[in-house]
Amino acid sequence: MSGLGLGNGTKGLNGKSQSPRGKAMLLALGKGLPEQVLPQEKVVESYLQDSCCDDPATRAKLERLCKTTTVRTRYTVMSKELLDEHPELKKEGIPTLTPRLKICNAAVLDLGAAAARAALDEWGRPAADITHLVYISSSELRLPGGDLHLAARLGLSPNTVRTSLLFLGCSGGAAALRTAKDIAENNPGSRVLITAAETTVLGFRPPSYDRPYDLVGAALFGDGAAAAIIGAGPMTPEENPFLELHFSTQEFLPGTDKVIDGKISEEGINFKLGRDLPEKIESRIEGFCRALMDKVGIKEFNDVFWAVHPGGPAILNRLEFCLELQPEKLKISRKALMNYGNVSSNTVFYVLEYLRDELKKGAITEEWGLILAFGPGITFEGLLVRGIN
Repeated sequence: MSGLGLGNGTKGLNGKSQSPRGKAMLLALGKGLPEQVLPQEKVVESYLQDSCCDDPATRAKLERLCKTTTVRTRYTVMSKELLDEHPELKKEGIPTLTPRLKICNAAVLDLGAAAARAALDEWGRPAADITHLVYISSSELRLPGGDLHLAARLGLSPNTVRTSLLFLGCSGGAAALRTAKDIAENNPGSRVLITAAETTVLGFRPPSYDRPYDLVGAALFGDGAAAAIIGAGPMTPEENPFLELHFSTQEFLPGTDKVIDGKISEEGINFKLGRDLPEKIESRIEGFCRALMDKVGIKEFNDVFWAVHPGGPAILNRLEFCLELQPEKLKISRKALMNYGNVSSNTVFYVLEYLRDELKKGAITEEWGLILAFGPGITFEGLLVRGIN
């Protein structure tokens, strides 16, 4: 295995490790979560009561799914109080897009602002020093967008350059890292705030035999927000980078655009997830990862650390099997899935938080690692990264 590159960079005036190649670095993380915690053992009763469903077959299927997802805890915006206020959300065939968007637009702004403030506090510099904002969500629709509302709430400079990445689903977080990396490296001295915020309210509906994936969503997906700050160039004394974003790439698989399918209607958003998604990912994952690892001459998959968006246990299991990964390689991805569920674009940042903890403890000895996420398209997002002390 390659030794962790602690100190391979040059030292700046403040003694902090600098990237000798001017690469973007991950400087801070933050998260924002709804107040309502949903333990997995409460999901069946909660969802069936909220959706007024008493079908025994539906109950049995949901109980089975709740066990196989490996999720233990999630956070949710949806609540009994919200459904009492909007009982139309429990019913089929009623136009509910307007109230759903009203709830979602407010929720993602609140959650995103909480996550961003947490990242800013950890960063140690004022919000006015942020030069760029990359905003990600698949849970809102409005004009102007959440990026402007967030910038105003945080007190960012009116000159902050904003970029919105909308409806990228589970690949959104990694796409934001790629975008922020390009911005930081092409604007010396810039500091980029990434904020991702998601809620499942837009897709909540009663179970239907015509929509079997609704139950998968009820057993797997959660709500929340995450934030990160990216920068390149000299570090100030307040800044503590822990990850260098060395190289990024994106690829879509032709002919797979219907495997992850979402359509917005007057009743919200309908998602369909093909059962062959893990197989489609497996068909290309080896070549995709090798192209990233070839950048630094690494041949063995177990010679890098892994930060994979945990779309579900089946995807992680396929990766582990086809790449012959040691079980601990996907430990932090499985931990994020267990503690938060799949929170779409946010989840990769929860994985990175666990990665930082492991790096600090010295539990990871590899110098190089991969960040991976998979979204509609099927779109692969990947980054080759290096641990920094």
